[in-house]
Amino acid sequence: MNKYLVFKFLVLLSIINTQAQDTTRISLLFGGDVMGHDSQISAAYDATKKAYDYEPCFQFVKELVSSPDLTIANLEVTLAGPPYKGYPQFSSPDALAVTLKNSGFDVLVTANNHCVDRGKKGLDRTISRLDSLEIPHTGTFVDTISRVSLSPLMIRKNGFNLALLNYSYGTNGLPIPKLSIVNLIDTALIRKDVEYAKTLKPDAIIVFTHWGTEYESLPSAWQKRLTDFCFNLGVKLVIGSHPHVIQPMEWRKETDQFVAYSLGNFVSGQRKRYTDGGAMAYIELEKISYHPDSAVTTIVNAEYYLEYVYKASDASKDYYVIPVLPSATVARAFVKDTVSVEAMRIFVEDSRSLFSKHNKEVLERAYLPAKYEKVTLEVR
Repeated sequence: MNKYLVFKFLVLLSIINTQAQDTTRISLLFGGDVMGHDSQISAAYDATKKAYDYEPCFQFVKELVSSPDLTIANLEVTLAGPPYKGYPQFSSPDALAVTLKNSGFDVLVTANNHCVDRGKKGLDRTISRLDSLEIPHTGTFVDTISRVSLSPLMIRKNGFNLALLNYSYGTNGLPIPKLSIVNLIDTALIRKDVEYAKTLKPDAIIVFTHWGTEYESLPSAWQKRLTDFCFNLGVKLVIGSHPHVIQPMEWRKETDQFVAYSLGNFVSGQRKRYTDGGAMAYIELEKISYHPDSAVTTIVNAEYYLEYVYKASDASKDYYVIPVLPSATVARAFVKDTVSVEAMRIFVEDSRSLFSKHNKEVLERAYLPAKYEKVTLEVR
């Protein structure tokens, strides 16, 4: 090979190396409020075993929840131990958290208006139980030192480095216990946290906010302002909870940012129209790495699922989270009583109507996990 061809080969190799890139993807799923009303606690109790069992409640949605690379939801109860109680000051059995993990939830956020329902003991025990179950979490902390060392929550998965921050509008007027930390929505604090998160060089920053007006289907002006505030700081995803009904989602492609103003109830004992179900936001991020210190992360897909919370009409009064999938196989086979079928139809119709009118670039996900073909439709 003459010198000219060797030179051309070396130039070509240099160009290839310069332009070489590594592309990776991660799928994220966000769920709404995980509640624990009195009726749910009663339904989960197995008198034969004298123990609480939430596995039946999540059996039909397990494959959907566990399919993405990372699934996150709002834990809107404490794990304060007995006596177990629902509204207004929640404490659910530890079995709820165990089942959430078994069902595919990877991370839980804990800053919400019920996080200090049982005082410092309840807040601290919730944190210690999640730690013992190895469920990453953020939003509440036993003390300032813990917050400094653990916030933001850095999630490393599939080659991605994600920073998660969580804030609540308040705690229902209950005082935050001495030493305990609850992240409250404060623009100065959020700015400080986001700027610090940037120093950790995350591929994306996610802010999970507990905000808005209960039972309102459209976001308030305050929610919109806070979203824009976060976006202007460089936050990529803003996920909302608290209203207990779904609110619209926006994929702002021009700035590569996404907001779900409210995902409604993932599971709860609420049965009023609009509250008996929720939405899950499905996001895919793509990262293109050009060299170790240069990478670009973008949103390449943003869709939603609907899920309905079915309360059995028999004597058990059990609860089941039913995914609303294109084939509706699970729903048709399992939800049979006339009243429940009609309530589910209304929920789905209301939800799709709201999203079709107000969503921006976010459509319903027409995807059925392969394992759903094997999901049993028998009650466990």
